[in-house]
Amino acid sequence: MSTTLVSKKSAPAWARALFEITRYISEDFLGGPKQLKLAWVINFHKIITLFLILGMMAIYDNWSHAAWVYLGLHGIYGYCWLVKDFGFRDGSFNTRVTYGGAVALYFTLVGWYWLLPWLIISRQMDPSGPVLFAAIAMHTVGITLMIAADCQKHFALKYRRGLINDGVFRYTRNPNFLGEILIYASYALLAAHWVGYLVLAYACLVFLSRMLVKDASISRYPEWDEYQKASSLLIPWKLVSCRLGLAPSCREKPAGNES
Repeated sequence: MSTTLVSKKSAPAWARALFEITRYISEDFLGGPKQLKLAWVINFHKIITLFLILGMMAIYDNWSHAAWVYLGLHGIYGYCWLVKDFGFRDGSFNTRVTYGGAVALYFTLVGWYWLLPWLIISRQMDPSGPVLFAAIAMHTVGITLMIAADCQKHFALKYRRGLINDGVFRYTRNPNFLGEILIYASYALLAAHWVGYLVLAYACLVFLSRMLVKDASISRYPEWDEYQKASSLLIPWKLVSCRLGLAPSCREKPAGNES
């Protein structure tokens, strides 16, 4: 006899509303047949970003070291994403979307990311060595976190459904979103413009709504109470406090899975 698990918490109303709005815009906007996979729409964005940035470099005749570094970061990030998608795609990206939803996704979210290279290339930015170092470091850590988290989630759920509370999920419940935020924060850092930080803030708000909705969903598992105490929503504060000996106890957590 199966037991129905009931969520112990609910996401804030604004988070649920934003989650549903973005879901409708990307999946159902204007109605009609759903013949495209969300993954195809996103992957197309990842593929053309490299060439879009190259085009900006040609238009503004900007072949500086900073422009090439940015191309290597943002342009190649898309192809790192493709490797991840082909190897262990998140099941949610198999969702079918309308043609209107595919176009709307570019206007409401992913298209805004293209403002970041434009801000850098059109303004002939020349970031200092320390800024370049910080951006490359953030970007590298971000990609590593995102791919590690998605890989762990994919294979954990493949063999056992449940709550994932170990590995890269031990101290943060959203290492994948943390990785993405670090990636786009590195671009905003190089852009050094308030519009770039506004784009980053907008992305963070969308990510936050998804994190809160996810928290409400996984709170139905029996291990939730202990896991919530041992982890943070995003920043792995407990990892720092444990390593510095500031936490009263840092016990090993049993392996589990997350739906």
